[in-house]
Amino acid sequence: MASDQMSLFGGGHERDPDASSSAISGVPPAEVSDAERALAARLPPRVHLGTSSWSFPGWRGLVYRDAHTERVLARRGLAAYAAHPLFGGVGLDRTFYAPLPANELAAYAAVVPETFRFVVKAHEALTLARYPQHARYGAQRGLQNPLLFDRAWASDQVIGPYCEGLAAKGGVLLFQFAPQPAELFDPAPRDNTHKSAPRRFAERLYRFLRDLPAGPRYAVEVRTPELLTPDYAACLRAAGAIPCLAIMPGLPSLQAQAERTDAGNANALMIRWLLAPHHDYESARAAYRPFNALVDPDPTTRGSIVQLIEAALRRNVPAFVVINNKAEGSSPLSVHALAAQLDAARSAT
Repeated sequence: MASDQMSLFGGGHERDPDASSSAISGVPPAEVSDAERALAARLPPRVHLGTSSWSFPGWRGLVYRDAHTERVLARRGLAAYAAHPLFGGVGLDRTFYAPLPANELAAYAAVVPETFRFVVKAHEALTLARYPQHARYGAQRGLQNPLLFDRAWASDQVIGPYCEGLAAKGGVLLFQFAPQPAELFDPAPRDNTHKSAPRRFAERLYRFLRDLPAGPRYAVEVRTPELLTPDYAACLRAAGAIPCLAIMPGLPSLQAQAERTDAGNANALMIRWLLAPHHDYESARAAYRPFNALVDPDPTTRGSIVQLIEAALRRNVPAFVVINNKAEGSSPLSVHALAAQLDAARSAT
């Protein structure tokens, strides 16, 4: 099964044979100002701010000292990224397209500080009810996915390597459910209307999470608003999982998501700020490249994030915030602005 899945999900995301080598390190970091170091020192250690990835050439002078290609940064830039005092974590998205073995994850862990935390996406095969109509799915396009909620696949291909490779540096293991019709999670409705689909989704998700190996901090991100129900919130509470609050068009506001998912009572806070409200991914990419400036600064959204972080700190639980370049234009600068806004709020209380 493993070889079939790897070929099926490989597409444009094949493993880089150099990724697990010592070549991961070696890109010099950009100079960090004394003010940035002082700001980072004032951040609570339970707050882990970071970006969705680290391989952007436009971050020269912000994260990296010199100019490098995306490929070089993907292979060798992580150590320089993690050397920046404001970056306490990073999103690892390539695991969404194909699971990574423990040795590749361990190579990432080896070049970051002990306090650094990875937010790792679980393989998408666990969260797709039906394969999308996309060329990279090959002959499986449009077909029902037999690996949806598959505990064995999750344990063997995702959770085991995650725990072995990252150990304590594994901050969050994230199950991201892409937008998909709710009825796909209820293939045999009891009343033939699919009205029970959101409840059926919550039931199936609960059984899946309940039976996963103990140890990792599991989070769930749902991008179908119809599924953000009281049953979903109850499922996460009962399973001890964290709601991942995603900021992007098509989803309720950050505060509404927090209320619907009972995020204020979770054992950690997980937020991903993904996309500006007036853009899709393609238009944001065109508007914001090379991702070295805050083109659309959004202090209001930052303020909402700060409020949730402060609430998490009052509960004495960790907070993980991952920001995409397409949120404001440059995720390193967004991290800096968020840290400054959090620092100002804490100083005012």
